[in-house]
Amino acid sequence: MRIDVLCKPEGGKKCERALAVVREALDNLGMEAEVHLFRDRRKMIDNRVYVSPALLVDDVLRVAGRVPSVDEVERILRERPRYLKRMQNVA
Repeated sequence: MRIDVLCKPEGGKKCERALAVVREALDNLGMEAEVHLFRDRRKMIDNRVYVSPALLVDDVLRVAGRVPSVDEVERILRERPRYLKRMQNVA
Protein backbone atom coordinates (compact mmCIF):
# COMPACT_ATOMS: atom_id res chain seq x y z
CA MET A 1 0.00 0.00 0.00
CA ARG A 2 1.21 3.46 -0.82
CA ILE A 3 0.08 6.63 0.94
CA ASP A 4 1.04 10.05 -0.42
CA VAL A 5 0.59 13.31 1.45
CA LEU A 6 0.66 16.19 -1.04
CA CYS A 7 1.44 19.70 0.12
CA LYS A 8 2.33 23.04 -1.35
CA PRO A 9 6.04 23.91 -1.04
CA GLU A 10 5.23 26.63 1.47
CA GLY A 11 2.85 24.30 3.33
CA GLY A 12 3.27 24.70 7.01
CA LYS A 13 2.26 22.67 9.98
CA LYS A 14 -0.83 21.22 8.32
CA CYS A 15 1.37 18.94 6.22
CA GLU A 16 3.34 17.76 9.21
CA ARG A 17 0.10 17.12 11.13
CA ALA A 18 -1.36 15.16 8.21
CA LEU A 19 1.76 13.01 8.04
CA ALA A 20 1.66 12.44 11.81
CA VAL A 21 -2.02 11.46 11.62
CA VAL A 22 -1.26 8.90 8.89
CA ARG A 23 1.59 7.41 10.87
CA GLU A 24 -0.51 7.24 14.04
CA ALA A 25 -3.34 5.52 12.15
CA LEU A 26 -0.92 2.98 10.68
CA ASP A 27 0.53 2.31 14.13
CA ASN A 28 -2.95 1.88 15.64
CA LEU A 29 -3.93 -0.62 12.94
CA GLY A 30 -0.56 -2.39 12.91
CA MET A 31 -0.29 -1.93 9.16
CA GLU A 32 2.74 -1.22 7.03
CA ALA A 33 2.72 1.12 4.07
CA GLU A 34 4.95 3.34 2.01
CA VAL A 35 4.29 6.87 3.22
CA HIS A 36 5.58 9.77 1.16
CA LEU A 37 5.38 13.50 1.79
CA PHE A 38 5.55 15.59 -1.37
CA ARG A 39 5.97 19.35 -1.25
CA ASP A 40 5.61 19.82 -4.99
CA ARG A 41 3.06 21.82 -6.97
CA ARG A 42 3.68 19.75 -10.10
CA LYS A 43 2.77 16.55 -8.25
CA MET A 44 -0.40 18.23 -6.98
CA ILE A 45 -1.40 19.35 -10.47
CA ASP A 46 -0.67 15.89 -11.90
CA ASN A 47 -3.13 14.46 -9.36
CA ARG A 48 -5.63 17.31 -9.94
CA VAL A 49 -5.34 18.48 -6.37
CA TYR A 50 -5.47 22.23 -5.81
CA VAL A 51 -5.76 22.45 -2.04
CA SER A 52 -3.42 21.08 0.56
CA PRO A 53 -2.85 18.92 2.40
CA ALA A 54 -4.18 16.05 0.33
CA LEU A 55 -4.12 12.36 1.12
CA LEU A 56 -3.83 9.77 -1.65
CA VAL A 57 -4.10 6.06 -0.92
CA ASP A 58 -2.84 3.93 -3.80
CA ASP A 59 -3.11 6.96 -6.12
CA VAL A 60 -6.77 7.55 -5.22
CA LEU A 61 -7.57 10.94 -3.70
CA ARG A 62 -9.26 10.40 -0.35
CA VAL A 63 -8.95 13.72 1.52
CA ALA A 64 -8.12 17.22 0.27
CA GLY A 65 -7.91 20.62 1.86
CA ARG A 66 -7.86 19.61 5.49
CA VAL A 67 -6.07 17.47 8.01
CA PRO A 68 -8.04 14.26 8.48
CA SER A 69 -8.62 12.80 11.91
CA VAL A 70 -6.96 9.59 12.99
CA ASP A 71 -10.33 7.82 13.02
CA GLU A 72 -11.03 8.94 9.47
CA VAL A 73 -7.68 7.67 8.19
CA GLU A 74 -8.19 4.38 10.03
CA ARG A 75 -11.62 4.01 8.38
CA ILE A 76 -10.12 4.72 4.95
CA LEU A 77 -7.40 2.13 5.50
CA ARG A 78 -9.84 -0.47 6.83
CA GLU A 79 -12.21 -0.16 3.86
CA ARG A 80 -9.38 -0.41 1.31
CA PRO A 81 -9.55 -4.23 0.89
CA ARG A 82 -13.31 -4.00 0.25
CA TYR A 83 -12.70 -1.26 -2.30
CA LEU A 84 -10.04 -3.32 -4.11
CA LYS A 85 -12.32 -6.37 -4.16
CA ARG A 86 -15.20 -4.30 -5.56
CA MET A 87 -12.93 -2.90 -8.30
CA GLN A 88 -11.86 -6.44 -9.30
CA ASN A 89 -15.50 -7.29 -9.92
CA VAL A 90 -15.93 -4.21 -12.12
CA ALA A 91 -12.82 -4.80 -14.21
